[in-house]
Amino acid sequence: MLKINRLSKTFYPGTEEENQVFNEFSLDIRGEECTAILGPNGCGKSTLFNLISGKIQEDQGSIQLENVNLSDLNEENRARYIGKVMQDPSKGVSPNLTVLENMTIARKKGQKFTLKSLLKNQDKEVVIEELKTLNLGLENKLNTKVKYLSGGQRQSLSLLMATLVKPNLLLLDEHTAALDPKTSQVIMEKTVELIEREKMMTLMITHSLRNAVQFADRVIMLNHGQLMFDLKTQDLTEIELEELYYETINQSLKTA
Repeated sequence: MLKINRLSKTFYPGTEEENQVFNEFSLDIRGEECTAILGPNGCGKSTLFNLISGKIQEDQGSIQLENVNLSDLNEENRARYIGKVMQDPSKGVSPNLTVLENMTIARKKGQKFTLKSLLKNQDKEVVIEELKTLNLGLENKLNTKVKYLSGGQRQSLSLLMATLVKPNLLLLDEHTAALDPKTSQVIMEKTVELIEREKMMTLMITHSLRNAVQFADRVIMLNHGQLMFDLKTQDLTEIELEELYYETINQSLKTA
């Protein structure tokens, strides 16, 4: 379980630009559950991910992942427990390295190594079998630099790399937003296949209400750092979610 307890974060405190994003925010995420996070721009979605991953530090509160207190760890050490896939297909890979080099580095996550020793002892057959699970033919492009792959191929590779060493938590930060609709659908289907196969606890930021209903087990909405609703998607339609989403935003604007 991921347990966020009374989390507070204010940027630029004591200045004209002071911005309190979270004030004693709490949320529990259960294992083997994919939770979609919705909300307008500036609602706190990305800040929440950055607080969980350790990219920024909370002012108060705690973040517990299984039996690990993440609040005691820096970003590098948290990465041992957390996998991330970002919006930009190039963020989760090393574009100037080959597919094989990227995969072998990902397989050594959390271990100390040098690239020279890593490539000397690489296991190509294992990497080939892992790449075959994507059904994109990347196992035939082992020596191709990743920068020459398509956006969909890079994002698929990034997704696979983020989950090779099974993380306790997978963070998906609008990971299909930069892709065309057809490729986005393919990536989402591959995402769900990986999540279900590895039984990973997943948080997914998305602006797609369709993806939230179709692929997530649970959907929550943030606005001004507050939890606006928390629903199971099993009996929820896209139209019902859309109506609730915009009704919540309109009510928020009236009370602002």
